[in-house]
Amino acid sequence: MILVRIYCNNIPVSHIPTKLKKLARPIISSNNSTPSFQTKPKTKIITNKTTNYSLPLSACSSFFSTLASIPHVLYNILDPPLHPWLDPTHVYAGNLAPVDEMEPTDCPVIEGKLPVSLKGVYIRNGPNPQLRVIHRALLLFDGDGMLHSLRFSDGHTTYCCRHVKTYKYLLEREADFPVVPNVFSGFFGFGDILRFLMATRRIVTGHFNLMNGFGVANTGLAFFANKLFALCESDLPYAIDLTQISDIETLGRWEFEKKLMSNMTAHPKVDLDTKETFAFSWSLTFPHLTFFRFNENGVKQKQVAISSIKQPCFIHDFAITKRFAIFHETQLVYSIGKVMTGRGTLVDYEQNKIPRIGIIPKYAMNDSEMKWFQVPRFNTIHIINAWENGDDEIVFVASNIVSVDNIFKRVLEEVPKMSGVVKIDLETGQEVAKRFYGPNCFGGEPLFVRRDGESNNSDEDDGYVMTYVHDEKANESKFIIMDAKSSELEIVAVIEVPRRVPYGFHGLFVSN
Repeated sequence: MILVRIYCNNIPVSHIPTKLKKLARPIISSNNSTPSFQTKPKTKIITNKTTNYSLPLSACSSFFSTLASIPHVLYNILDPPLHPWLDPTHVYAGNLAPVDEMEPTDCPVIEGKLPVSLKGVYIRNGPNPQLRVIHRALLLFDGDGMLHSLRFSDGHTTYCCRHVKTYKYLLEREADFPVVPNVFSGFFGFGDILRFLMATRRIVTGHFNLMNGFGVANTGLAFFANKLFALCESDLPYAIDLTQISDIETLGRWEFEKKLMSNMTAHPKVDLDTKETFAFSWSLTFPHLTFFRFNENGVKQKQVAISSIKQPCFIHDFAITKRFAIFHETQLVYSIGKVMTGRGTLVDYEQNKIPRIGIIPKYAMNDSEMKWFQVPRFNTIHIINAWENGDDEIVFVASNIVSVDNIFKRVLEEVPKMSGVVKIDLETGQEVAKRFYGPNCFGGEPLFVRRDGESNNSDEDDGYVMTYVHDEKANESKFIIMDAKSSELEIVAVIEVPRRVPYGFHGLFVSN
């Protein structure tokens, strides 16, 4: 029998504290470890190409010209007014408003001093729509991916930001018009359904090839098989090169498999012992979840269909331990019927569903080896960590989203900005350090980087916590580095960023 011990916080998603654990060092790392410096991969990368889109574009222009001449009442039936949490003019405002790309630019240190041991690149992903969209719902999760990097080298810091050049991005850059429907954001009204039918026409005529994917690569970053990837769960990863001149280059879509609607989680996990990478994909059709792994060289191994999941559901993250993979099925489910009838977003809340945690051996041959445990009212999106205590206990640390039924309606209020960072000792459950960024100042997800790189000889919290921080009153951004071991997370260095950095999602540090 295996005992599953769950640690969670019943707090809003934006207030999840950073947990720097004072426990025995976990065997398994997340994708926030500090790997070797990225070089251009030698494996085959599929390069994005674009074609002429004059026919679909002219059709779209004609459609919207027709809409403009329709009486106001009928227009509201076709395109009803959007709620603020769906309206891109509200969602992508303030420090979520898109910015242009910026070539490598030197940045001054305005407080403190850069640590000598800090050598490499901090890089963070996030949504940054390239086109101004109207009359269409656009959640944060559907914005085109943009990478913001800071290279630390010999006491100098260089900032750069670039869009991830996905197939969708290149299609729409050439067309200068939204080509790909925002299925995740959903359809609201008959106008969205008409736009979807027009996108279907582009597929039929060969102007939009679904085999090339339609993701935005805006969510996470991962380093495995000696490659750096930008990821989102609706598509395959995109390989990224951090050049020696501090620029960011998209190498192409990493097609480890070639099939329709191929995708992979934005949160793969690397086993530091075996150098294998574990991941999963999801599907609206059965089986709804498939678990797989890559060997050290990035070659995909045998996959396992999780047939015990009976309906498509939103599983964003998972965890691995020495022996097991752990999945969490929440009350968030996919409702394609609601989308196709113009009644809302793809993700829906199912009130009567009981969440559960599934545990399966990492090298299981099929899902008959999976064990499920019901955990009523426990809904998590991100898993902080998991490990084994002996042979019969698994510790699972995650956040619990108490307002899961309204999670997407609160994008604008709380996600993804945070007012500070808190350090908690998980052995005692006590807060041991904290730092707030100050009035009107908000940061994103903080990242821990070890002081001595990949060494295992130091204390678990011997390193730095870093993040972009934005002053909403002054409309200025900076990058702060804190001492993770100090009692007050003391400021080590503050770097002035050449322009505003929008709030975003996940990042990592790639060491030299």
